[in-house]
Amino acid sequence: MNQIKDVQPIRSKELLEDMKWSLKKWCGERDYILFLLGINTGLRVGDLLALKVKDIRRKKRIVIKEGKTKKPRTIYITNIYDEVQGYIKTVDSEWLFPSRKGDKPISTTQAYRALNKAGNMVDIEEGIGTHTMRKTFGYWYYKQTKDVARLQRILNHSHPEVTLTYIGITEEEIEEDLNSFVL
Repeated sequence: MNQIKDVQPIRSKELLEDMKWSLKKWCGERDYILFLLGINTGLRVGDLLALKVKDIRRKKRIVIKEGKTKKPRTIYITNIYDEVQGYIKTVDSEWLFPSRKGDKPISTTQAYRALNKAGNMVDIEEGIGTHTMRKTFGYWYYKQTKDVARLQRILNHSHPEVTLTYIGITEEEIEEDLNSFVL
C-alpha cells in the first residue's frame, strides 16, 4: 500500500505531453489510450482494465460500477472520443486493453510496468504508478475548477482533506495561491 503514497500526479503540462509521447513510442497505442482514459476520467486502474470494447464503442458517456466502492460512476469521454474510437477499430478482443496472452485484459502489474517504462524514458523523477493517472486527473481537475467538493464526489472520497492530500495539493501550493490572492 505504501507504493501509492510515493506516487504523485504529473503537475506539468510539458511532462504530461512527454509521457503521452513516450507511451506511444515505447509501449504502444493500448498503453497510451489506457493513460489517456485514466488522466481524463480519474477511474482506478482496475475499473479501466475491466472495460470492454462494447462498453465504450460509439459512446461519449459511460456508466460503470466502481470495483472498490461498488458505486455507479458516470464518465464522460467527449474530449478524447475520436482518439478512443480510432483505437477501438484496432482492437481484436472483447477487452478494451487486451493482454497478448489469452483472452483477458492486461493485469494491473502490466499497466504499472508500461507506465513506469514510459516515465523512465522521459526522465520523470517522481514515482509513476497506476495511481498516477487518477491523481493527475484529480490534480488538473482541481487546478482548473478549484472545486474540491465536486472532485471529492467524483473520486468518491469521504472528506475534502482526503481529496486534497490524495492529489498532492501541498502547503507550498496553498502558500503560492494565497500569495497571489487579492480582493
